[in-house]
Amino acid sequence: MKDTMIGVDLAKNVFQLHGASMGDAKYRKKLSRGQFLRFMLEQHLALVVM
Repeated sequence: MKDTMIGVDLAKNVFQLHGASMGDAKYRKKLSRGQFLRFMLEQHLALVVM
């Protein structure tokens, strides 16, 4: 079972990410398209919602 959820808010030039695990916030990030791809490739298995 995935215990981490990554919320992605799509915009023209940046992605806003919010990560949570078991209801606790883990991080909030504002990433460019290139940064977003690198970030997602480094993540463990998670539920991604947009």
